[in-house]
Amino acid sequence: MNITRWIIGIPIAAVLTYLLFVLMMVLIDGEWEAQEKSDIAKFEIDPKVEDLKVIKRETVIDEVRRVTTPPPPPQIERQQAVQPNEPIATLEGAIPEFDAPKIDRQSFKIAVSDRDAQPLVRIPPSMPPRAEKSGHCRMRFDVSPQGSPYNVVATYCTQSLFERNSVKAVEKFKYNPKMQDGQAISRRGVETKITFQLADERGKIIPE
Repeated sequence: MNITRWIIGIPIAAVLTYLLFVLMMVLIDGEWEAQEKSDIAKFEIDPKVEDLKVIKRETVIDEVRRVTTPPPPPQIERQQAVQPNEPIATLEGAIPEFDAPKIDRQSFKIAVSDRDAQPLVRIPPSMPPRAEKSGHCRMRFDVSPQGSPYNVVATYCTQSLFERNSVKAVEKFKYNPKMQDGQAISRRGVETKITFQLADERGKIIPE
């Protein structure tokens, strides 16, 4: 079978090859005509712009009229002030002359009246972060001759968590010390009340 195919296929391939060769020769031998050249587009790089005619506006200025300057206003004579002859200071308003009293520094003393301890500075307490409502503490302490509280204790608190901050606040107080016979002395048994006010989100005070 293979030999038969080769015997039949080779003549057919030779005939086709010959026909193609003849076709190519016919195409090559034909006359070739050049195509006409197309018109080339022409344009100018720097075209000339026509000058525009500017219309000039003619302005006519009227003649300036001469205006007569008015005369200056009349000057009014000012009355001069009369200088007073009397002196400013009189005997009625003068300060009388007197001799300054002599003060003996050794015998001179400033007497200070007796008084009780008086508060000068009161530091507000800080609210404990664990507080859920308002409260207060009653405090008792002594005041030194320098005006500083000491021996600070809380005698009563609505909640125990307010006690520590109350003691810290009172220790920062400042007092005018107690005066007795012109000397500063300690004041014992001073009592005060420390109040804690806790507000809600709307700003309303939460009661104790």
